Amino acid sequence: MKPSLSIAAVALGVLFVAPAIALAADPAPVVLPSSADAAALDAVVGGSWRGPANTARDKYRHPKETLQFFGVRPTQSLIEITPGGGWYTEILAPLLRQRGHYFGVIEDPDSVKPAARERTEQQNNQFEAKLAMRPDLYALTQVRSIDPASPVLGPAASVDVVLTFRNVHNWVMDGRQAAMFKAIYTVLKPGGILGVTDHRANPGPATDGSKGYLTEQQVIDYATAAGFKLEAKSEINANPKDTKDWPRGVWTLPPTLALGAVDKAKYQAIGESDRMTLRFVKPK
Repeated sequence: MKPSLSIAAVALGVLFVAPAIALAADPAPVVLPSSADAAALDAVVGGSWRGPANTARDKYRHPKETLQFFGVRPTQSLIEITPGGGWYTEILAPLLRQRGHYFGVIEDPDSVKPAARERTEQQNNQFEAKLAMRPDLYALTQVRSIDPASPVLGPAASVDVVLTFRNVHNWVMDGRQAAMFKAIYTVLKPGGILGVTDHRANPGPATDGSKGYLTEQQVIDYATAAGFKLEAKSEINANPKDTKDWPRGVWTLPPTLALGAVDKAKYQAIGESDRMTLRFVKPK
């Protein structure tokens, strides 16, 4: 069964398209080039359309600082990979609506593994519902559906920025990280930026992603193997309270709280996971 997103496409005008270098540990964030751009970012992060459950997570996800570090500007063409329920869509789509282009890349449920089909359909429907709720904000959002095993994110060299938030561990679990990083490299313009955040394992051997955590080095290795160069890393989304040895992996912590009421106060006090924040560039 195909996702029902095409219905929203008709109603909203949404377009659906088939498918390391040595650095300082934490260099200065990218500075937005004008006060107007900085004000635009402030306006969308503080937007009244963002629900309380989402804004409550700003203290862990640091959207303003993260997007500044990635150099996001209102005039860019930008892809967000698998937006899920649209946490960052609430910020990015309004930011880019007037002068840029925002593309949300979702996975085609007919192309994923059977075990993941229902969850993929639910996520796509949740994303559709968000777009339908505020056409004044999201009518120009463009959604691209991909086969995750052989992804094509758009025409080659067509976008300025690709962002992926806490997705790489899923690619690793499915053995498709090489295909995804290559597809990102292909769709970016020369000089384009790839921004990655994900749950960070302690330094050591590469992980299989099954606990949600990856080492920074393995993510750097995946990206550089595809042709990217690491431009900078940041501790914006670090959490030293996260010891990364939880019984249900990263999902023990908020927002999932996989153990339910068991030690809930303890895990809420720890907060969300320790996360790497990496900025890569496609060489010119």
